[in-house]
Amino acid sequence: MDHLDLEHGLKKPWIETPLIESATLSKAAGCRIFLKLESLQPSGSFKSRGIGNFILTCLSDPSHNGRTLHFYNSSGGNAGLAAVIAARDLGYACTIVVPLSAKPMMIQKIRAAGASDVIRHGASWFEADAYLRETFIENEASKSDPLVRNIYVPPFDHPDIWRGAGTLVDEIVKQLPPRHYGKPDSTCSFPADAIVCSVGGGGLLNGIVGGLERHLPAYQPTTLPDKAMKKVQVLAVETAGADSLAHSLSKGYLHPLPAITSQASTLGALCVAQQTLKNAQSPPPGIEVTSIVGTDADAARGVVRLCDELRLQVELSCGISVQVGLDRLREVMTDLTPDSRVVIIVCGGNDISSEMITDYRQKLEDGWQ
Repeated sequence: MDHLDLEHGLKKPWIETPLIESATLSKAAGCRIFLKLESLQPSGSFKSRGIGNFILTCLSDPSHNGRTLHFYNSSGGNAGLAAVIAARDLGYACTIVVPLSAKPMMIQKIRAAGASDVIRHGASWFEADAYLRETFIENEASKSDPLVRNIYVPPFDHPDIWRGAGTLVDEIVKQLPPRHYGKPDSTCSFPADAIVCSVGGGGLLNGIVGGLERHLPAYQPTTLPDKAMKKVQVLAVETAGADSLAHSLSKGYLHPLPAITSQASTLGALCVAQQTLKNAQSPPPGIEVTSIVGTDADAARGVVRLCDELRLQVELSCGISVQVGLDRLREVMTDLTPDSRVVIIVCGGNDISSEMITDYRQKLEDGWQ
């Protein structure tokens, strides 16, 4: 990614985030828990990486030279905020189309971040997206000003977005302590045994799988047979009612959910990307992907736990990974030991406030399951 910065004098619209080890969460999980704090990205979520890389890559396209670019994204949440902030920081305009169901708090945040416009249209993200494409992208050729070009920014389904999300793995490799502190390791195992991430449309999962695929060859000795190689586990976590990956896996092919019924609305893609299903069904060598579904109450427990233990505020779509990463690891990793290293992606999110956390806490005390 850095060659883009040097060549065009452009600053990456995302940051390297801290990776911290939590003693209290490690004790609860029975292994070493590391948290990758994507909630500290400029937009408040990991979306800064993927969408930032998509926009940065667009700016390096020579066919755009001499034109004024205007970016367009359809999202009621984190993707929209990431698109506005990345475009703004690189000096470009960005318009967001949100569904009528988008929360006023999110619309206010997107406007405050510097959106050129926030247009409300359609009952769902699908309708908002269709309107955006038809109104601003597909009619591009008929526009009167040929020097202005509208660019569609997909929320999750694009290789440039996955590559941006994959930079997270580059950082994890650097940030995790070496396993044997200078001693030779006969299995040359990867620095992490497992990575836990939330899945909406699958941009984050695709980035993690792609990042692992790039790095794993350096950790896999050619002397060992494939069966002897220990695979890196990727736990793909969703909430019931927004479990589009689990739904397609159960069908055996890409199939949309009939509706989103989970409160974790930013996981609310009716259907994952085709590449996401492929990565879950047949991941690259050395990687094993496991789909796990929890409840909205599980997600709320994760939110409350992260607030209490680390004073971090995250939304439900992130809380579900925290909770699963602590309470259901042994279901997947039967060989878990106190030395196993598990990285939980604290993917962040903006659909949260202290009042909402207080509400979750009360509902959980009242028996929310």
